[in-house]
Amino acid sequence: MFQPGEVLVQKFGGSSMANPERIIRVAERIAEQARSGKRIAVVVSAMGDTTDDLITLLRQISPDPDPRELDQLMATGEIVSCSMTTCALQKLGIRAKSYNAFNLQIQSGGTFGSAEIGRFGRLPELARFLEPGCVAVVAGFQGINDQGDLVTLGRGGSDITAVALARDLGQKVCEKYTDEDGIYTADPRLIPTARKVWHRLQ
Repeated sequence: MFQPGEVLVQKFGGSSMANPERIIRVAERIAEQARSGKRIAVVVSAMGDTTDDLITLLRQISPDPDPRELDQLMATGEIVSCSMTTCALQKLGIRAKSYNAFNLQIQSGGTFGSAEIGRFGRLPELARFLEPGCVAVVAGFQGINDQGDLVTLGRGGSDITAVALARDLGQKVCEKYTDEDGIYTADPRLIPTARKVWHRLQ
């Protein structure tokens, strides 16, 4: 589809997308690269704690929600981030377009809440859009099952989307951006003795 290095594939996590100001900063960073003529595919997570907030909201109505309905709800967080990032890029004069699981026909197997990406059914359409200087913004964490329902990929699902997209676009590198202060041996919110094993560059 593309030769290695022809497309920048980048993933921005929830901390980078936590509010409109951070989304604008992300868009400015992407725009700078796009203006140099790079083709860019960006995968975004939901804003901040949106996914957890949506789950909490739903459980106020139904303590044990139907898994299908839970996935329909959770997938909307990434769609919001995707559209907001795209609009921020367009405001900066960049040709950008958003894609969600339906636009890309991200075919996924498995169960609700822990689906697996099979293939991007409409990837050629995204590839045709990716002229030099263009940015495709993809909603992570989601796919579509054989019944045509939205399914989510589980925790870290946007990372999986980004890596799978890089692979299918023929790229060997997928850049992950985060505002966290490093990578830990476990979730420090749950395991107080977790150790930081990597420091971000300043």
